Amino acid sequence: MEIPIFLDPSLLRAAQRIYRNYCTLQNKVDRRPCGVAINRDTYRGQLIFRENPILLPRECFIPLKQLEAEVF
Repeated sequence: MEIPIFLDPSLLRAAQRIYRNYCTLQNKVDRRPCGVAINRDTYRGQLIFRENPILLPRECFIPLKQLEAEVF
């Protein structure tokens, strides 16, 4: 059983926007990312394609499962 991770909703929305842009721009997605590494202060992030990402001090990792889940 996985423990859910609770994030700041605005941080999650920013990561979802990064992932959505990637999916929109890539007509044929060869590789699926594992998630997004995003900075907690600037909301800038990048897609991560490795299982064990290396993060900078103010970054957090949001897994793909959480990005694809619909939040209500």
